Amino acid sequence: MHIPDGFLSPGVWGTLDVIAIPAIGTLARRAQREFDEHKVPLLGVMGAFVFAAQMINFPVGIGTTGHLVGGALLAYALGPAAAAIVMTAILATQALIFQDGGILALGANVLNMAIAGVLAGYLPFQVWGRGPHRKAAIFLGGFLSLMVSAVLALSELTVSGVRMPPAVLGVSLSLFVVSAVLEGAITLAVVQALEAINPGFIRQPRAERSLAIWVLAGVSIFLSACGIALAASNPDGIERLIENAGIASHTQKLMVTPLSNYKLASAHYPWLGQALAGLAGLLVVYALCAFIGRAIRRSRRIASVAEGSA
Repeated sequence: MHIPDGFLSPGVWGTLDVIAIPAIGTLARRAQREFDEHKVPLLGVMGAFVFAAQMINFPVGIGTTGHLVGGALLAYALGPAAAAIVMTAILATQALIFQDGGILALGANVLNMAIAGVLAGYLPFQVWGRGPHRKAAIFLGGFLSLMVSAVLALSELTVSGVRMPPAVLGVSLSLFVVSAVLEGAITLAVVQALEAINPGFIRQPRAERSLAIWVLAGVSIFLSACGIALAASNPDGIERLIENAGIASHTQKLMVTPLSNYKLASAHYPWLGQALAGLAGLLVVYALCAFIGRAIRRSRRIASVAEGSA
């Protein structure tokens, strides 16, 4: 789902970078006004869980894999504005530390997954999430979140001049539909599991008292340390599309870090390098999202003091 560097034209990635910055700034201000500060502990844990889950690729077709994106799940737990900020932190960590997704294309990936994907995923839940169709709304949100992100990515590649034969495009869209169905199913399963542990977890404000927090933390650590070794190794939908279009050689790496491709290069054993890289990424994402949560809480309290003294 992450667009690498080398495929979007300068006009496209430059425009999307310029759009993404103020859009995220606007959502950050909205999160500051609306976010329940009792959910601050959730930001770090949910961010870490989605980061860990995104590392686990599963088959969606012959030679193609997908993974949970998690935009809808974040939106249900945190609200759409805070979810967009957390997803942006995840995408930035992936691009800058693991070279998963382009650095120049970061604005495009943020718009696709952190903004459009999160908002599309939250819409069905906002409309039907309190009624008898709640389960369907959760599933549909996960489905729409991934499909909107995928269609935007394909559109950006097309506008950039990437040639995609109709047959290749049709197969890619079909695989994205399969991925979207799985996204919806996994999102629903995770929500139901969390609410089985703590009834009303998605809406309860006292997240710091929740057993589900500890379950999420434990699962995140397991997935980061062990899950990648069990994940399917085939390329995901965007990578497969690039290969099928015969342009994989256009991929650019603007920088190389010790944790590129989710492997610690200096580790003596491959499995150890993968585990250490996953855990390092988990800690970075958790710390970054926790910092964002504390910043939101501090800003809210400063604003409240200012309003009280006015």
